[in-house]
Amino acid sequence: MNYFHRLLCRSALWERASVTKIVPWALSGLDLGASALEIGPGYGANVRALRQRTSTLTGVEIDPVLADRLRTRHGTAMTVIQGDGADMPLPSRQFDSVVCFTMLHHVPTLGEQDALFAESLRVLRPGGVFAGSDGLDSRIFRLMHLGDTCLPVPPENAADRLTRIGFTDIEIETGTTSFRFRARRPE
Repeated sequence: MNYFHRLLCRSALWERASVTKIVPWALSGLDLGASALEIGPGYGANVRALRQRTSTLTGVEIDPVLADRLRTRHGTAMTVIQGDGADMPLPSRQFDSVVCFTMLHHVPTLGEQDALFAESLRVLRPGGVFAGSDGLDSRIFRLMHLGDTCLPVPPENAADRLTRIGFTDIEIETGTTSFRFRARRPE
């Protein structure tokens, strides 16, 4: 992440936005079940909001420094695994839900994004939900990512990509600056 992102994502302002806007909108009306996995928790802005929705929370974080920071900061609130969301060191069919927020555009290739979607399907129990949100491509969005990995997921293609992976019951909703998605692993 570039310097701007590091400052923003670890700020109280971002955590407040996550707790009051991002997570509630992305997960509105969804039950995460007893066991949830967050891919790419970063600085942990979503942990508090997610713990209110599930009894067991696990995070897979690719950055070893951020993974250590999450362990220190959130202790027993979240089990943190240092690893890649596109190749998770987790057993199949372990979670009732898999979520990710404002991180898909940091996955550097379409192939790796699709691998992350496939891994999400693999670790979900039958009937489990994959949900989250990401930013919409725009000039301002691109400026915020100067010197950073930025490969936005076009919401108009997301349903087809998730269908090819094997998800069903796919819903994509576009907001002003972001989109949310929901999909299920078939029973």
